[in-house]
Amino acid sequence: MRIGIGNDHVGYALKLEIAEHLKKLGHEVVDFGHHSTERTDYPIYAKMVADAVTEKKVDCGILICGTGVGMAIAANKVGGIRAVVCSEPYSAKLSKQHNNTNILTLGARVVGSELAKMIVEEWLGAEYEAGRHARRLEMIEEMEKRQR
Repeated sequence: MRIGIGNDHVGYALKLEIAEHLKKLGHEVVDFGHHSTERTDYPIYAKMVADAVTEKKVDCGILICGTGVGMAIAANKVGGIRAVVCSEPYSAKLSKQHNNTNILTLGARVVGSELAKMIVEEWLGAEYEAGRHARRLEMIEEMEKRQR
């Protein structure tokens, strides 16, 4: 799988660990993130990864900031993105199965690296179930269309 990863200054260290973990799992990582702990603005990186997902340059994205919340909010402003912030594996798994999320956001100040790796693995390993969930995603897509 080709995975886009992005981060701000707070997420820099965790990004390095997650990217290395993804490579060990056999994934290709495309780094759109900030390359230091020098202060920067997270929407820049959220947009780069979200655009790469919608343009199918990557299969999915992972974004990391202090809490994951800002990244999720920013990424979700891009049409076609369903970004979710997760702090534990169960929600990550269900977000993919029920909501077909295409970007996972993590908080470097919220989860440690080992928990973050478990969250990422559950999210990547889950598959969208469609079925009863498809109708709900169609409703969300209609809401998006009305915003354009």
